[in-house]
Formats: sequence, structure tokens, C-alpha cells
Amino acid sequence: MESTESSYVSSPEAARNRSPPPSQSPSSENLEKPTFIRFLVSNTAAGSVIGKGGSTITEFQSKSGARIQLSRNHELFPGTSDRIVMVSGTIDEVLKAVELVLAKLLNELNTEDNDDVEPRTKVRLIVPNSSCGSIIGKGGATIKSFIEDSQAGIKISPQDNNFYGLNDRLVTVAGTLDEQMQAIDLILSKLCEDPHYAQAMHAPFSYAATYNSISYAANGAGRKFQNHKEDRSSSVTIGVSDEHVGLVLGRGGRNIMEISQVSGARIKISDRGDFMSGTNDRKVTITGSHRAIRQAESMIMQKVAYATEKVTN
Repeated sequence: MESTESSYVSSPEAARNRSPPPSQSPSSENLEKPTFIRFLVSNTAAGSVIGKGGSTITEFQSKSGARIQLSRNHELFPGTSDRIVMVSGTIDEVLKAVELVLAKLLNELNTEDNDDVEPRTKVRLIVPNSSCGSIIGKGGATIKSFIEDSQAGIKISPQDNNFYGLNDRLVTVAGTLDEQMQAIDLILSKLCEDPHYAQAMHAPFSYAATYNSISYAANGAGRKFQNHKEDRSSSVTIGVSDEHVGLVLGRGGRNIMEISQVSGARIKISDRGDFMSGTNDRKVTITGSHRAIRQAESMIMQKVAYATEKVTN
């Protein structure tokens, strides 16, 4: 599909002169059906969404009735430095929770301008590539109507081919909070009609295990690479500093056996002196399903992080 990055952009000046959007109500069946939405937040913003001891996110969940999940601070959307927020529930619950989160982030901006004009911000939604067609519509008719009805700017990024297996695209919604919420309501209502979108609800919403190239140098683990010997295989190699390999192995290999059994992944550690290129990190190759890889990697990183914390404290 050709790039739609600059094809459907709303003009803010034109937006201000439009009449208010007509209300659009999804079918009663879709209203009660569980759905979800994913969007990006910076690491700093994620902290304010979570709140001290999780107080803010707990409050938002209680007020909206939706479930709000965040990826961990090293689990970023490929090609960005942003974490993923996933909100699930009925359409009304999801929209209420999204509005609470976006309003909180808007409040955190503490804009110095005392103008009466409400600030226009951007939020990036994550949408499966297979569902983008339903948002765009024939000849772009659907997305154009969403722009006109919501008065928000809406852009759909092209498919990013730099990350093997990445099947999601970013939909950027720009405008005031009200305009953004109108657009998100229209987009989510449309996505709820798409069976492909419903199937994506139960897929892992974190990309860290398979797609990202992230440096873990700060907590003792090295760079991570996708194995491309056979692209279809699920295999990831991460680096763990030589001094921490013993913690991953455990006495008599107990730790690595436990990680393997719990996650269902196969784990192989390179021999002494066999380091990842340009580092003093040993190669740890994890093979299995995406879910197994993600769990095994998480358990390994916890062992390494625990060791690092003990040293720094």
C-alpha cells in the first residue's frame, strides 16, 4: 500500500471554521463487545500516567471501568523511544480511559501561554496494517470524513519495513483534546467493525522481545539482534555481560533450566570468549514462540537487573 503519510492531513485553520461533528453511534452489539486501543507515550509521560505507587492508573481504571496496561520502560515501539499503552474494555470504557490519560498528559504540559486557545497536541495510535484499509476507505473517503467530522488532523504512517515481522502502523491524531477524542471515537468505532482488529486484541502488545534493537548496557546486558539465518524461525540473541552470565546459569545450571521450563523457550549461552561483536557480552540465544521468547528474556533481564541493583546500592 502506498504511503498515506501526507495524504490525509487536516488544516487547523479550516478545522476551526467547521461546524461541530455529527454524533455517530456504533451498533448496540459493538457497544458491549470488548475492544482495545493502543497508543504511544514517552517514558516521562508513562510515569505520570502510572502515578506514585500506581495510584493514577488505578484511579483511571476505577473511573473508566477499562483495563490500562503499559509496556515496561525498555519495551518500546520499534523505531521510536516511546512505550505502549493498551486500554481494553467496552468502547465507552476505552474512550473514557483514553480521555483521562490524554487529559492528564495535557495537564502535565503546563503550557506557559495563557491564551484562551486550547493547545493542539498529537497522539499516535497503533493500528494493525490489515485494519488500516477500513480507516482509509475507498479513495480515502472514510479518513477524509473522519477529518471533517472531528476537525482533527489524521495521518497514517507508511508500513515500516525496517523491522521484520512488524505488522502495525502508526495513526497520528492531532488537535485539541476534544478533536482528538472525536477522531479516536470515529476510528475505534470503525475498527470494531473489522474482524481482523478483534483478532489482534489477544496478541502480545509489547514488541521488545522480537523487533527492537535496544541497548541494555546500563543494566549489564548488551545489544540485541534478530537472527536472520531463517527469518521464519523465532530466535533472538541478546548480550549479557560476562560477569552476570553465572547468575543466568545458576548453580549447576539450575536458573537457566528453570527459565527454560517456565517460558517454554530453548536457551543457549555462548562459550567463554565468544562475545557479541564489539562488546564483552556473551551471546544468549533464545528460541521458541514469540510469547516464550518474551517471557524468557524478561526472566533473564530480571536476574541481571537484580545483580546490578545490588552492586549500585
